[in-house]
Amino acid sequence: MNARETRTAQVIATYSRRMRLALEGASVVDAKIRGKRLRPVCGDQVFAEPIDGETEWLITGIQDRRNELTRPDSRGRREVLAANLDCVVVMAAAEPVPDWYVVDRYIAAAENMRIDALIAFNKIDLPEDKEDKEDSQRTLAEYRSAGHAVIPCSAETRDGLDSLQQALTERLAIIVGQSGVGKSSVINRIVHDAGQKVGALSSASREGRHTTVNSIMLKLSNGSRVIDSPGVRDYAPAIEKEEEAIVGFREIARAGEDCRFANCRHLREPDCAVKAAVDAADISARRYESYKRLMVMTRDLAERRR
Repeated sequence: MNARETRTAQVIATYSRRMRLALEGASVVDAKIRGKRLRPVCGDQVFAEPIDGETEWLITGIQDRRNELTRPDSRGRREVLAANLDCVVVMAAAEPVPDWYVVDRYIAAAENMRIDALIAFNKIDLPEDKEDKEDSQRTLAEYRSAGHAVIPCSAETRDGLDSLQQALTERLAIIVGQSGVGKSSVINRIVHDAGQKVGALSSASREGRHTTVNSIMLKLSNGSRVIDSPGVRDYAPAIEKEEEAIVGFREIARAGEDCRFANCRHLREPDCAVKAAVDAADISARRYESYKRLMVMTRDLAERRR
């Protein structure tokens, strides 16, 4: 094997320690990873070389990443889920009942990656309980007020899917959210012949079953690419600095510029502009509660990693 045979490629699908790569020139190959220390993820640009006598290639290195979507693993260590993203599409739905705190934490991850977060609210064709609908509309309005794009849509009727595709033009996006919100169903609509497996909701719990086992990147006709990822019950970004928790909530970061103290954490400090904005209903009390929860998680993660 010589250096001239090494090629650059992008990881477009992950299967545990096996990968699928798009080589320069558009050919696609399967690959395995050299050693145990390399941990490529979907979106990575890698170095790879053919293996003599085999159809698989060997990933030998990972190029520097522009950004990383992360979470803490069971030991509190930083786990990378995807890399080199332009946008995070956080999907919620009329069913199952949205966990808006999970949505907030995905948005916080995107804010710290310095990329856009877009909220796609799926299944608008389903009838909603009046109280649930009012809650959803109020929460979506809060995201719009904070400056985040919100696209109501339906994989069943195709409403809003053109707007979603347009928002992703020429971007690499990952679609994330709770199990059962319809990520794969939407992808099957916007990507021709995507063939992503779709699972029904559990009739007992009305919570989604995990149907997407591996992350996979798919191309849209407008030049954009989307990564379909496994659904989750919960999510938190792997951040351990309090400043990063503040960055995750842009309306709180903006209001905090008027605080009495430059290092205000917007919790118990006097003359806090953020708490005043919450009291005046200029900042959502629910979003502020979500911020406080992420601050606790951030401090806990920092302690676990010491």
